[in-house]
Amino acid sequence: MYKIDKVDISIVNMLLENGRKSASEIARHIGDISERAVRYRIERMVKKEIIRVSAIISPQAFGLDTYADVWIEVESDKILEVANKMAENENVTYVACSMGETDVSIQVVAKDAAEIYRFVTEVVRKVPGVRKTVTAIVPNILKDIYQWRIPDRAVGDENE
Repeated sequence: MYKIDKVDISIVNMLLENGRKSASEIARHIGDISERAVRYRIERMVKKEIIRVSAIISPQAFGLDTYADVWIEVESDKILEVANKMAENENVTYVACSMGETDVSIQVVAKDAAEIYRFVTEVVRKVPGVRKTVTAIVPNILKDIYQWRIPDRAVGDENE
């Protein structure tokens, strides 16, 4: 497991706010660290797959401002097949296999509820192996993965 410290967290949080922020800007903001050290830490975290610096697309900019969570019950021998099929769809922003009442969960983005209804009834439910779906329109997303912050408990004990 990668040991992260408070400086790494500060770097990550600044990159979350602006992924284009330069190492020199980050170093100035943190203080008591060189630009070179910041660059090294970023490269190390990228190499260890702790972070990935990339663009985040806003579906709303394209008129896709209706979200839905869809839980899919699937025949047991088709779970991965259905999940992979869901991942191929451009309307699907998230796919996961789950344990419990449903087998696959997806998030769908569309221009309106009618488009979500068509997608679920005409695409999702017609995939071989799908038994049942439960759909919930999501009117407000308060936090998404790109807003997640590293929890304090992840910081290694500095006395170790």
